[in-house]
Amino acid sequence: MYGSFRLYGALLLIVQLVAGCSEAETPGNENKAVAPAAAKGPEAGDKIVLAFGDSLYAGYGVQQNESFPFELERALEARGIPAYVHNAGVSGDTSSAGLQRLTFTLDGLPRKPDLVVVGLGGNDMLRGLDPAATRKNLDAILSTLKERDIDVMLTGMVAAPNMGQAYAESFNPIYPELAREYDAALYPFFLDGVITDRNLMLPDRIHPNPAGIDKIVEKVAPVVAKALED
Repeated sequence: MYGSFRLYGALLLIVQLVAGCSEAETPGNENKAVAPAAAKGPEAGDKIVLAFGDSLYAGYGVQQNESFPFELERALEARGIPAYVHNAGVSGDTSSAGLQRLTFTLDGLPRKPDLVVVGLGGNDMLRGLDPAATRKNLDAILSTLKERDIDVMLTGMVAAPNMGQAYAESFNPIYPELAREYDAALYPFFLDGVITDRNLMLPDRIHPNPAGIDKIVEKVAPVVAKALED
């Protein structure tokens, strides 16, 4: 596994050179790509799942019917779980930006979601933001969901080796520790088994292609299904 993370780190060296889409560098976030609302809304009896994350959720570089939320919805239905997965992914979002839009996003849903899947923090790591701030923001997101009595699942991220051991020791425990604290379901590394396979990645070597998304969903869907059934 360490060898895979070494390759992951090398790829992210490139990512850091092109990750100039932070809030500070795009006043008003005009250049952020926000996932469009799904074509259909929830039907009676559907479980509502809010996919709340960054470009990995938004469907960067793929068609919306190839995005993670869309494919997750199909996978849940194939498992006999009628579901509506709302794509609330925003490209470039940090944990801070996600926290700022959480209440607005929740209030815009037709009803309280049965589960919120949170996938934020990757952009924090790419930009070398303080892991303590990332933890604080994710903690606030989970606290808000707990106050609203909404079940939550985390899809985690790991620090690339080029970030250094000290950074990794601060960043990597964030997701498992918060999952334990909030009794949240956890998928430890969203890009596990994908980031190191160029056949599963877009040419930018940053985002998964449709085949990569399918592989992610294949692994993540059972965890989401269990969280919905618990």
